[in-house]
Amino acid sequence: MTPDLVIRGGTVVDGTGAAGVRADVAVRDGVIVAVGNVDGGAAATIDAGGLVVAPGFVDIHTHYDAQVLWDRMLTISPWHGVTTVVMGNCGFGVAPTRPEHRGLVLRTLEKVEGMSLDALEAGLGSAWPFETFPEYLDAVERRGTAINVGVLLGHTPLRLYAMGEAATERAATGTEVARMRALVREALAAGALGLATSKSPTHVGAGGRPVPSRAATLEEIHALAGELTRAGRGVLQATVGRGLALDELAGLARATGRPVTWTALLAGMQLDGSHRETLERSRAIAREGLPVVPQVSCRPLLFEFQFSEPFIFESLSLFRPVSAADRAGKAKLYGDPDFRRAFRERADRPGPGGAPTVAGRWDRTWIASCPTEPALEEHTVAEVAAGRGVHPVDLALDLALATDLEARFRMAVFNDDEDAVLELLQEPAAVLGLSDAGAHASQLCDACFATHLLGHWVRARGAIALEEAVRLLTTRPAEVFGIADRGRLAPGYAADVVVLDPASVGAGPLRRVRDLPAGADRLVSEACGIETVIVNGTVIRSAGRDRVDPDGPLPGRLLRGGRARP
Repeated sequence: MTPDLVIRGGTVVDGTGAAGVRADVAVRDGVIVAVGNVDGGAAATIDAGGLVVAPGFVDIHTHYDAQVLWDRMLTISPWHGVTTVVMGNCGFGVAPTRPEHRGLVLRTLEKVEGMSLDALEAGLGSAWPFETFPEYLDAVERRGTAINVGVLLGHTPLRLYAMGEAATERAATGTEVARMRALVREALAAGALGLATSKSPTHVGAGGRPVPSRAATLEEIHALAGELTRAGRGVLQATVGRGLALDELAGLARATGRPVTWTALLAGMQLDGSHRETLERSRAIAREGLPVVPQVSCRPLLFEFQFSEPFIFESLSLFRPVSAADRAGKAKLYGDPDFRRAFRERADRPGPGGAPTVAGRWDRTWIASCPTEPALEEHTVAEVAAGRGVHPVDLALDLALATDLEARFRMAVFNDDEDAVLELLQEPAAVLGLSDAGAHASQLCDACFATHLLGHWVRARGAIALEEAVRLLTTRPAEVFGIADRGRLAPGYAADVVVLDPASVGAGPLRRVRDLPAGADRLVSEACGIETVIVNGTVIRSAGRDRVDPDGPLPGRLLRGGRARP
């Protein structure tokens, strides 16, 4: 039979880490049917001479759970060669949700994932087409997407559905745990990729309260994760914090026999010691044969923030009243001498090993936007404060108050030591994750992680071989999350393909746009060198432009249990 599409003459990098070879790739009915010399004609042909042909990239850590319901293209991930995403990370999502809890769920996403509440309300509307998790999957599948989507069941909406608003306050009763276990079984049967939870102290929800998953006991998490064992499939994704660190994750992997992947192992972070101590502990767990997989990132974690939503500081106890306050209340606190004194003391207190904590990284915090004093932009807070003879905390708060909390600051939180980042990227037991695509849209943009890896670490620095980088973007995340028939160029695999120019591939500079519902803003990055993106045999992008109608039929598939339905 004549192929629907043949990609001719490119260097095929198949995703396994094997050396690239010059070959053709033939596609029929959305599936790769041949890799090699393909003679004869085809319904369509792509000339890939001088280019690299790779599997579509797999992004295992996104937060498109709400955006997918208004943006079927899932921008900006496909721009950068991503053809499969996993949603529901960190225990967050929009299902299951009772109608009376919709507002609370959206305010939680606003707080913990930096999403615009106006955009969420405008994008989702008042008549959600689902309540349960299976109904949510059906709604996503019915609407269709440009790229493939897998979904984790989030512990936070699960607890809220089973316990009501008490979910943020207390441990679950035996009856409530049993109810949640039944909902996990239901979600897995419907096609959830697994379960996600969080104990991160940064995850502060609506009204300044910890998100529901943080109130769960370890016994509850074990009980819910046990449903993965019963189903014989599924991954547990965890965002670590007190009571849920490496020892606890190893115990969960040991008890369930299922993969556990956690967020995130970053250069400069402090979990149970320095990131290198954490890495050594992670290696020891791997040597036990336990599938506990840290997620690492190839980009520095640069957060843009405003003091109107100071997510970066909300894990600090002194910011609890700030988290609970409205905008006017926040401004009042920022002007309070006692609050400022406590903030200064916290900033001046060194962390473990003498390194500055998040509260004290003012030499790595730039003034990104200051409407009242634009000349200060792109200078560090520490630099300007020293010039004015004031403490950096006071300078930052003064600029915030002078601009009605509109001033923006950009902090290098973690991963700014490139040698340490490279060590993490080369760790065999790790997996590349933490793009956070769809979240913190006005604060960061790491959805471009794939082109950054290829442009910076492969092309510019020559620190990682192209074939290894492609493996990190394809087969490795697919195997950790149990995503079948994707992440490799071989006969029988889904025809998710990226054609790229190795001489120019990279991530463009960040720019701020206002294209979310209700005119909300976000940061985006254009891709360089991504020539063609193919999903299930359909070209969705080429030459930097969409090639499918976002309002028409789209080729992406919902990956129930890691597979598309036949």
